[in-house]
Amino acid sequence: MKKYTFTEKKDTRSGFGAGMQVLGQTNPNVVALCADLVGSLKLDAFIKENPERFIQCGISEANMIGMAAGLTIGGKIPFATTFANFATSRVYDQVRQSVAYSNKNVKICASHAGLTLGEDGATHQILEDLGMMKMLPGMTVINPCDYNQTKAATIAIADYEGPVYLRFGRPVIPVFTDADQKFEIGKAWMVNEGTDVSIFATGHLVWEAILAGEMLEAEGINAEIINIHTIKPLDEKAILQSVKKTGCAVSAEEHQIAGGLGDSIAQVLIQKHLAPLEYVGVNDTFGESGTPAQLMEKYGLTAKDIVAAAKRAIARK
Repeated sequence: MKKYTFTEKKDTRSGFGAGMQVLGQTNPNVVALCADLVGSLKLDAFIKENPERFIQCGISEANMIGMAAGLTIGGKIPFATTFANFATSRVYDQVRQSVAYSNKNVKICASHAGLTLGEDGATHQILEDLGMMKMLPGMTVINPCDYNQTKAATIAIADYEGPVYLRFGRPVIPVFTDADQKFEIGKAWMVNEGTDVSIFATGHLVWEAILAGEMLEAEGINAEIINIHTIKPLDEKAILQSVKKTGCAVSAEEHQIAGGLGDSIAQVLIQKHLAPLEYVGVNDTFGESGTPAQLMEKYGLTAKDIVAAAKRAIARK
């Protein structure tokens, strides 16, 4: 098993900010919009270098989505930015009607997703967004795993034609992927090959899956770990190849079990290759206030929870 190490921790939202700075320098059609959260979305460098390509929309998220849709008509590539809760549940009608239904080239970039928003509590946390967005026809949904991958994904979606939902977060987490990586939309990343169980993880839980793989290895269990950074379109080929080899699977996500990555994997397995699947995710509950670490522990999203799920899946083979 390949060992992954890190020398620093960074928040994935800063990876988004770094990607936006690159786009500001390389793609003159990129325009940033923000709903009064410039600092939280790490847009300062982009705005400083490209003030004429930034629109401060204020606390008016629905209006921001409408403005972004309109900008595409003139050939611009709008990046509409706010917290994930406000980018989805607050403006779902505008996203559905003005962006998805019209197939507009809008990039909806959502920070502070999941439980790890932490102390801000349930009203600002969002655990339903991946499901809401993946159900929209034509919407691409991306959930990268660390700073470097978020930066690469941000740059990649500017060249992709069509609506995109890009999800990232606030807490600092290990930076363990390559700084110069090429991000391929819809292409899963093989983290570690294995033979006993497939662990499909996304976002912040990819690092937890890596830790789980090391814990399982110590017990003689060889886990295959795959980073599903693109929830839609889903890399069905990678999922099927892995599960046909290992015979069972675990999904791991900082999201509701209902409607998330695990459900997408289940649809693939039930149609094309029946195999046991165990879910690691939040089970039909809202979050609460607490540190990210406390919430990950309470809601069962840690490496030890992935280990337990892997053992359950193996027992069902």
